[in-house]
Amino acid sequence: MASNEIRRGAAEMTMAMLMSGTIGWLVVSSQQSPFNVVFFRCIFGGATLALVCALLGLFQRKLFSWKMLGLALLGGAAIVINWVLLFAAYSRASISMATAVYNTQPFMLVALGALVFRERISASTVAWLVIAFVGLVFVVKVEPAVLAVPGQYLVGVAYAVGAAAMYAVSSIITKRLKGTPPHLIALIQVSLGVLMLAPFVRFDALPATGVQWLELVVLGIVNTGLMYVLLYGAIQKLPTSMTGALSFIYPVVAIIVDRVAFGQTLAWIQVLGAVLILVAAAGVNLGWRIVPQKRLSST
Repeated sequence: MASNEIRRGAAEMTMAMLMSGTIGWLVVSSQQSPFNVVFFRCIFGGATLALVCALLGLFQRKLFSWKMLGLALLGGAAIVINWVLLFAAYSRASISMATAVYNTQPFMLVALGALVFRERISASTVAWLVIAFVGLVFVVKVEPAVLAVPGQYLVGVAYAVGAAAMYAVSSIITKRLKGTPPHLIALIQVSLGVLMLAPFVRFDALPATGVQWLELVVLGIVNTGLMYVLLYGAIQKLPTSMTGALSFIYPVVAIIVDRVAFGQTLAWIQVLGAVLILVAAAGVNLGWRIVPQKRLSST
């Protein structure tokens, strides 16, 4: 039974990461501003999550408290800003490079953990951080060959770093919501997103074609609502190490999609930089040691 549950969780996680890897393509193809894209993602994703929460019977008074709502809204604000920054990075730094830089988020999480929870940082984590920083230096050295907004590559990289930091903030806050169904947290977050972004939406520049509207609907229903259901279902079934390992399907798919859909070609130094960042992120997520632990001498 346990092995069946792990197999099912692995399948759910794989599907969620495949969906995640195609988000950049939908965002760029829709030709909408980051504010418009996130606004409609929150509307369509929110409707899907509301239906899921209703079917799961999660609209119960006992699941809500002022503390829970406060933390969920705080985390939601961070995740909405995270989406806006990441989607803004796609057109400036390319999907491939924005995704690679965005994967510095484990280090942001470690840094915040050290600051907020006084968690100890291991020597191996510091070593992985140095490797990731070298990768980041390689990434910013050369502007990719095909960009939607030429000349703004470094701005895009900065947006991706900011998005990673906002994701880490959201994760730290969400850690304090143990016991609250994750689908409910996600619903509160996207509902806040609708309210936060409404003043910034360009209603005079909405999608001009049915295909662009379809891309936004798919982004909301499939790549947000259904993806969250699969992701949270997988997290509940899988060991942390397996969740961390399967999460690297996302950046690989995103880089392949960028190449196939937009003809994005990368310089060898950028490829090397992206590999270093992803390997370092894997090292932190999966607890790989590259600095031997000091053994305590027996007394």
